[in-house]
Amino acid sequence: MSSLYPIRFKPMLRELLWGGDALRERFGKKAKPGTKIGESWEICGMPGNSSVVANGFLKGNSLEEIAEIYMDELLGEAVFAKFGTEFPLLVKLIDAADKLSIQVHPDDRLASERHHAWGKTEMWYVIDAKPGSVIYTGFRKKTTREEYLEHLEAKKLAELINVTPVRSGDVFFIPAGLVHAIGGGVLLAEIQQTSDVTYRIYDWDRVDTSGRPREMHTSLALDAINFSFDSTNLIRTSPELNRTVLLAESQYFHTSLITFDRPIIKDYSLTDSFIIYICTQSLAVVECNGHSEEIKAGETILIPASADSVAIIPRGTATLLEVFIPQKNRSK
Repeated sequence: MSSLYPIRFKPMLRELLWGGDALRERFGKKAKPGTKIGESWEICGMPGNSSVVANGFLKGNSLEEIAEIYMDELLGEAVFAKFGTEFPLLVKLIDAADKLSIQVHPDDRLASERHHAWGKTEMWYVIDAKPGSVIYTGFRKKTTREEYLEHLEAKKLAELINVTPVRSGDVFFIPAGLVHAIGGGVLLAEIQQTSDVTYRIYDWDRVDTSGRPREMHTSLALDAINFSFDSTNLIRTSPELNRTVLLAESQYFHTSLITFDRPIIKDYSLTDSFIIYICTQSLAVVECNGHSEEIKAGETILIPASADSVAIIPRGTATLLEVFIPQKNRSK
């Protein structure tokens, strides 16, 4: 039996202009009252920002370090073959007390050419949304570069973009090249490629704490934008009690919603990938490889690829996001 166990990490909190206090007040993240915490990086393997293990005999080691030691036992054979010891996903909790800038991310090709990095395709699962909250995603119609630049120059870019009222449980798939922004009053989980490359396009004429406008990336963004993307990319699904419901699947990640009020056993013998659980409601005990760990709302846990099966025991009715790297022609 593998010695690896359900691994917890210390959250890395990011104070941001548009952040709020929901991550501290709702999920107990350790931030000083009054600080605007916009993001909690739950799992990250980027050099210089690698998550640190918070439990078990690996406590104090970084994700980067344990990936180098355990390789395919932690990541999965297919994942290790493709990415080496580089952890391919970044998981965040985001509290947008105010709206984020309108932005875009480059695809793999462009990010590699410009930054020697991966592109950034991501998805959002809305945990909570205040009345009237919206998400900005995609153009309202197929748009030309000329139309885009005219509206940007006139500070009317938002007029070109779909505005979607949101509610708890909504899902948005954000491929690289799609212009987007999170509106104010939204708390969500973000699953993305391991990349921190963002091109800001429009920041609503705001200034930062020093009174200066934040840097925009107008020319860089121009080649990254896919002007044919004219969908909101909203996915509305209904949770099914004691069932696993697919939310979004791409070559980069496979994400499902598990809503359950009784113990379940998940079979991962053919998955060949690590598993990430993000708890969004209540709490549960996760058991694998002879080890157990509790996970509560606002917490994230990493299950090693060596775990062929995982038992999950809820306390009340719990909700988890289940994330892994899909394999081509994977057996069902």
